Amino acid sequence: MEPWIQMVVTIVCSVIASSGFWAFVNKRSDSRDVKTEMLVGLAHDRIVYLGMMYIDRGHITQDEYENLYQYLYKPYEKMGGNGSAKRIMNEVNKLPLHKSEYNEVGEDKG
Repeated sequence: MEPWIQMVVTIVCSVIASSGFWAFVNKRSDSRDVKTEMLVGLAHDRIVYLGMMYIDRGHITQDEYENLYQYLYKPYEKMGGNGSAKRIMNEVNKLPLHKSEYNEVGEDKG
């Protein structure tokens, strides 16, 4: 084996075997886990808050539903969230769906 290849293999093996390397890897994965937990928690809070608001009101608009389901609930579910937010979404799914009310740009309320 070429001496420079042997030296590179030795260096790579030393780095992988060092405790500092594995501490760095573990620290990064712990940080991501905490961030994931925080995101799931924030999404849960927002889903429950908005869902309860719509349930209390008795209906939901198309835009509100898309916002809640597509941009909050689906990612929340993919990240491992469940429980009370799922129950809230089940109740929201039973609500009457109203057409979103907004004016086109430049349209007068007249």
